[in-house]
Amino acid sequence: MSRVGRSPVVISNGVQVTISPANEVVVKGAKATMKVAMRPEISAKVENNEIVLSRRDELAQSRALHGLYRALIQNAMTGVTTGFTKSLDLVGVGYRAAVSGKKLELSLGYSHPIHFPIPDGIEVKVEKQTQISVIGASRELVGQVAAKIRGFRPPEPYLGKGVKYSDEKLRRKEGKSAGK
Repeated sequence: MSRVGRSPVVISNGVQVTISPANEVVVKGAKATMKVAMRPEISAKVENNEIVLSRRDELAQSRALHGLYRALIQNAMTGVTTGFTKSLDLVGVGYRAAVSGKKLELSLGYSHPIHFPIPDGIEVKVEKQTQISVIGASRELVGQVAAKIRGFRPPEPYLGKGVKYSDEKLRRKEGKSAGK
């Protein structure tokens, strides 16, 4: 059984936390403001610079939600202080990326360029033409945007061409072999 929910979330310096009567935790920091709406089975309170979560009963779903909301509040705390980053690499001849305004332009070997609108709360940086960094306060949104960009041309197993995460290890396959 997980005991994630029992450990408190430490409030960082420069972060304001308010808990609304509608059971919503609002975390406000230098980078952003994030809200975590909780179900009524879980309640939160601020005690000596920590957020402590407690559950109403010992049902399996309540125990699962206890750990979930603790992790979501911790992610919000990390997001408003340092933020989250996902790095992507473009592997292939002629594959390149560029940011123009609020759009990411990708050339991934198709007959047309791909124009991806960058959502609010996300910053996309292109260091080289083949390296993309997705930066934001919401861990969920950063992961979703990075997965969407990767989905335009996932890496293929023979040559490794495509869009891959920088820390991703690809399982390469052997090509065709000549007769027996």
